[in-house]
Amino acid sequence: MCTLILLNRPDHEWPILVAANRDERADRAWDAPAAWWADYPGVIGGRDRSAGGSWMALGPHGVMAAALNRPGSLGPAPGKLSRGELPLRAASAESAEAATEAMTRLDAGAWRPFNLVIADRRSAFYIEALGEGRPQAVALAPGLSMVTSHPPNDESHPRTRRHLPRFRAAAAPEPTRGDWRAWEERLADDSHEGDLAATLKVPLLNGYGTMCASLMGFGAMGQRLWRFCAAPPGEGVFQELEFSVL
Repeated sequence: MCTLILLNRPDHEWPILVAANRDERADRAWDAPAAWWADYPGVIGGRDRSAGGSWMALGPHGVMAAALNRPGSLGPAPGKLSRGELPLRAASAESAEAATEAMTRLDAGAWRPFNLVIADRRSAFYIEALGEGRPQAVALAPGLSMVTSHPPNDESHPRTRRHLPRFRAAAAPEPTRGDWRAWEERLADDSHEGDLAATLKVPLLNGYGTMCASLMGFGAMGQRLWRFCAAPPGEGVFQELEFSVL
């Protein structure tokens, strides 16, 4: 189960900021974000070597898309397409709005259940697909949103209940100055007070845990940056991808 945090600040110099931890099996090989897909020119993202798709991608028009599993839907299933294709499709769109419209026309039954977050510098959306019918989309309102395997800001989930207030209380990143320290510290928080479901950085247990992390910024003038940590946050260094400003 991954976690994504999105801060939506219309009329700000940096209107959309994103933080994400990727949780996965340690034996599922992956590659750091790059332009891996000839079929999706200009799209960069982390590559899952097993199915060939991505959990998080950024496209040539400044569209970011990230997929998260729904409860009880970890891993592939016979007869279902890989959810790793969804961020690639969405990130290829000309805008977050266009990507969201395209996603809601899909047959959700072709994939195992998923959550999808799509954003650009103008808007952000949450898409929910429950394995049948059409995916449903809602715009993410101004302010802070936290998405897990549950819908945005659903405090019935222990992780959201514990960490959403902590992100709200944290100093917002300042991309112009390169200051993301408060969010880096939050992503590295492995505290849980006895309930492992509440931890944000998942410790490696039974071959599963937090594998890597991302920080993204979308500027009002079209600036884009992606800071990637190729290890669990707090155990590795966030580095700005040299191709992150497109």
